[in-house]
Amino acid sequence: MSHVKKYLSGISLSVGIAVVAFLINMLVPSGFLGETLLALLLGMLLNPLLGRYEAFNPGINWTSKKILRAGIILAGITLSFTQVIKAGKYALILLLFTFVTAFGVGFICKKAFKINWKLASLLSISTSICGGTAVATVGPTIYAKDRDIAYAISATFIFDIITVIAFPWIGKLLGLSDTSYGLWIGTAVNDTSSVVAAGYAFSDAAGSLATIVKLTRTLFIVPIVLIFAWIYAKKEAPTKTAEKVSIRKIFPWFILGFLAVVGIRSTGIVPENVVTGVSFLSKFFLSMALASIGLKTSLKEVAGVGAKPMIAGVIIDISVVIVALFAQAGIQQFIK
Repeated sequence: MSHVKKYLSGISLSVGIAVVAFLINMLVPSGFLGETLLALLLGMLLNPLLGRYEAFNPGINWTSKKILRAGIILAGITLSFTQVIKAGKYALILLLFTFVTAFGVGFICKKAFKINWKLASLLSISTSICGGTAVATVGPTIYAKDRDIAYAISATFIFDIITVIAFPWIGKLLGLSDTSYGLWIGTAVNDTSSVVAAGYAFSDAAGSLATIVKLTRTLFIVPIVLIFAWIYAKKEAPTKTAEKVSIRKIFPWFILGFLAVVGIRSTGIVPENVVTGVSFLSKFFLSMALASIGLKTSLKEVAGVGAKPMIAGVIIDISVVIVALFAQAGIQQFIK
């Protein structure tokens, strides 16, 4: 019972913020912000007031990881395997462009700003794969310093905050369709939570597609970690033994849950009212997770990040955003 109580306050706080976000979204014309983005912003605003209370931390941390994955898994109820296969195919084409861009520009920034290869690699990995999760996974594998890991995650965070707020507006200004926007966001935005927030802030269809594309990117964390473990071994193995890579530990297992829910929906036996209910629960879970992520975000810590790595990270991110925008437009023209 005491174990449950340890998590209860943080989870309840995330639930409360999610409820407020849903209520505000109902009052906003056309719901142009979206409940997920509102939950993230509300969490960030409350961080200075509630961040000092450690009693919330266990529940907040649990919600930001477990509930986020549960929300993504349940989001599969609105999709079919045909959509997943189609989106995944286009995502792979887009990823070819963005991977080359992220690592190519990262190499240039490494030379221009005289950044060590580990930090430059983490910045590129963050942009091309899945933000902070990729950094936290690859960092220990190549024995990156804590400072380098913090730099890469902070650079990702700042850019993601900008994208979550600005990209829905930019997408509408450019007149992008749900498909175009979903492909763009799913490929160009870093962290899963930011993809979810930016995607659903545009539309439900764009949010679902962006999530699929993002999950396709996330799958690449396995080969990327293995590749960088090999690179580390080649560069520094004589002085230190690289950390053993466990595929079982780094594999994003929640993707299998997402595909399982998609498979259930694809059978056609799920009643429409159940689909609607599960879809609502998915959004609520995602809003809870984003609220908890906002609650964990300290703007003071981000302000202490060095300028050069931050500039390099932004340059890499902007390059990928531009390339992804033109690449998805080319794909759209090709399939018409």
